[in-house]
Amino acid sequence: MSAGASEFKDLRVTVAGLGVSGVSAARALTALGAHVTVVDGGDGERLRERAAELRQAGATVRLGDAETLPPGTDLVVTSPGWPPSSPLFAAAAAAGVDVVGDVEIAWRLRGLDGREPAAWLAVTGTNGKTTTTRMLASILAAAGLRTAAVGNIGTPIIDVVTGEETHDVLAVELSSYQLHWTPSLRAHSAAVLNLAPDHLDWHGGMDAYAADKGRIYEGNTVACVYNAADPATEDLVRAADVEEGCRAIGFTLGTPGPSQVGVVDGILVDRAFVADRQRQAQELAEVADLNPPVPHNIANALAAAALARAYGVAPAAVRDGLRAFRPDPHRIEHVADVAEVAYVDDSKATNTHAAEASLKSYEHVVWIAGGLAKGAVFDELVEAAAGRLRGVVLIGADRHLIREALARHAPEVPVADLDRTDTGAMAAAVAEAARLARPGDTVLLAPACASMDMFTNYQERGKAFARAVRELPTA
Repeated sequence: MSAGASEFKDLRVTVAGLGVSGVSAARALTALGAHVTVVDGGDGERLRERAAELRQAGATVRLGDAETLPPGTDLVVTSPGWPPSSPLFAAAAAAGVDVVGDVEIAWRLRGLDGREPAAWLAVTGTNGKTTTTRMLASILAAAGLRTAAVGNIGTPIIDVVTGEETHDVLAVELSSYQLHWTPSLRAHSAAVLNLAPDHLDWHGGMDAYAADKGRIYEGNTVACVYNAADPATEDLVRAADVEEGCRAIGFTLGTPGPSQVGVVDGILVDRAFVADRQRQAQELAEVADLNPPVPHNIANALAAAALARAYGVAPAAVRDGLRAFRPDPHRIEHVADVAEVAYVDDSKATNTHAAEASLKSYEHVVWIAGGLAKGAVFDELVEAAAGRLRGVVLIGADRHLIREALARHAPEVPVADLDRTDTGAMAAAVAEAARLARPGDTVLLAPACASMDMFTNYQERGKAFARAVRELPTA
């Protein structure tokens, strides 16, 4: 048994939450000889089914009470979404019990059974994490490396680390929630793509949110990749305690300086991992290799390329990996052209920062927006986009906030305010957008809001948009 495994034998562990990551942690720790109790405040049929499976595996499960710390607990392992203010964690603090997340457990279990631990290339940021992580995995695979995209996406990271398949290097997406509960992480290299207000109710403010994002740089051994257009990300690099020799590597949509990657005449170039950074630049790929080749996707590709180059990947593999990459659905996804108008689904743009990046990608836009604002304000977004807006269609519970910002900063833009939050509102919104659009325009679903007022999630919202587009008359 490895050191990582032996530290959990006979430990009394409380796992908070019966979600995917909680079940993964409970199974792994039980298999390692820990005495596991899983707690969850719910008590529905699906939770009972999961509880029965875990009890069969040897865990204790307590439903309907997520606030009381089980007696004798030595360690609490939390699911990412549980806020630090949870009563369970207050009880743990009072008892002197540490609280960590499933990513922390995965990190401690690297090299289980004597295997060589895979390197971690880690990615965080307010927006673009999933796309960048999957781009990175595509590049690593093109280089012939055994890899997987893990963390906040795909298979639970504990399952990957403890599974039978061996990996050389992992592309690890980490949310601010996960980083908050992962004190021991020391990645090979890491990137913070951008910082904008998000989840501030969970973190308690922007400073705490940024600090949790910045944890990803702690102990990096080779490279800290930052966004040259977002000084806050470089500030996090400066504040990090890294291994001697670890370098700060910027990415930029402009011409790169030394120790940066950037763009020159439609070419992605590297001035960071070349012999003479002052006078040399290495071509990596063409902007035209990207799908889609819009500004924020170029930035994602540059960050992924920088992490791959930090790991020693050859330029040709960067090009081949980016060419092979296909974005996930509902991320600036072209649905159809109808009557010379393009319809684009960016339902994943659930905050103002993501929506701004999406709106900047098109010259003339009919914008479909609205949903749950999550405390966001929209003045800066609307002011930045005003010159591109052909019209706006508003749906959702908090649409009035966007309408008021439009009245202040884009009063001349036609606005259709659909006073409804039922799922059928999307079809009406698309029909209204088609009426406002002219040939050559783009109808863009980039809501800048969460979806749960009308839909189960942003995926269902995007699917509703696509269905409505396909039902539009073509003549």
